[in-house]
Amino acid sequence: MQEVDWDDLRFFLAVSGRGSVSAAAEFLNVNHSTVLRRLASLEKRLNARLFDRVPDGYRLTAQGEELRNQLRGVSEQIESAQRSLSGRDLNHSGTIRITTTDTLMRGLLMPYLAEFHALNPAIQMEIASNNTFLSLTRREADVAVRPSNSVPENLVGRRVGRLQTAIYASRNYLKKNANEKEWATYDWVAADEALSHLAQAKWMRENIPEDRVVVRVDSLLGMLAAVRHGIGVGMLLCLLADDERDLVRLAEPMDELETEVWILTHPALKGVARIKAFTDFLYNRLRTSDKLVHASA
Repeated sequence: MQEVDWDDLRFFLAVSGRGSVSAAAEFLNVNHSTVLRRLASLEKRLNARLFDRVPDGYRLTAQGEELRNQLRGVSEQIESAQRSLSGRDLNHSGTIRITTTDTLMRGLLMPYLAEFHALNPAIQMEIASNNTFLSLTRREADVAVRPSNSVPENLVGRRVGRLQTAIYASRNYLKKNANEKEWATYDWVAADEALSHLAQAKWMRENIPEDRVVVRVDSLLGMLAAVRHGIGVGMLLCLLADDERDLVRLAEPMDELETEVWILTHPALKGVARIKAFTDFLYNRLRTSDKLVHASA
């Protein structure tokens, strides 16, 4: 049992207590496939079949009954502890660990974090600002602000808007290359392998010859600096590039390159007062920010 993920046991208890995967999914606020995946993970770790599929739902096997008996009272104790800790947290004090990208930290979040601190001085924020996201499941962070079009199923959160990407060049570069008219004739600044998951990387592969890429960079901030200094043109986040006086946007943002921005946390933390205060505050600020594109736009 030492190697069992305790979160998997929560899924097991939800299904055993409600008799079906759909009812457990609704209770846990996750989708059907997440419950099935977590049950399969638990059965694999325990090397035991815990449920029989029957016409009216899921029925515990003998091994499942034994596990439920061993866990009897555990969920109640956990809920009691959470209620107790939440009660202590009503004054909005303690620490919030936040993970986000360096791009969002520089271009979007910092003014709002400063405002939140002014309103809640008893809450200490620990911020990890890089492109390697910490794990919310392992509690390496409490809240993530992530640019992603595919968020993990085991997290809860809200979408606040979309980031746009467009092609930019410095004014000096355009003066030196005034006769160039086709994308494939420019020198290009591109994302390197670390950012190959971005939609812009696919666009580059499909539209720009490899020999026209003169430099590759492992961060969007680094790409911005390279384009600003005239090394070549590049696909940059409008969030960053539109504030640069020396840059010129060469085309309108492409819809297929838009990326959603999410505020995410672990389900077990969504009721903690300081976490809720922070995520609600940030959501209300970001959903009206002119740095993001919103559904009504």
